[in-house]
Amino acid sequence: MTEQLSPNFTRGEFACRCNCGFAAVSPELVAGLQALRDQLQKPVIILSACRCAAHNAAEGGARASQHVQGRAADIRVPGLSAREVYAAAATIPQFHGIGVDDERNFVHVDVREKPARWCYRAGREAAWQESA
Repeated sequence: MTEQLSPNFTRGEFACRCNCGFAAVSPELVAGLQALRDQLQKPVIILSACRCAAHNAAEGGARASQHVQGRAADIRVPGLSAREVYAAAATIPQFHGIGVDDERNFVHVDVREKPARWCYRAGREAAWQESA
């Protein structure tokens, strides 16, 4: 899990948090996160990325979650608000799906095919959503 995937990210950072070993992360997601880190010149902390089906269910994730496909990460950047990270992530071409959670101060980014934007409310309900 120490395999270096980019200058600032290792495979272990993307691994499922239940310790099952699932860490098949999309190279496109890694590239997007590296681009975000390079732009912000600050560490990007991965809170959750790859999730096995069992861990995803325990987290309350959608059955067809991008996390289960290794195509999503929930992130935080020290010293920045979730809205500031969201705004920066919106400039990264790889990120088609972006959700922001102001209360828990994290941003979800993913490399799905169709654009989607949303804001989480308490209870993980989308407060607004855009898609094209």
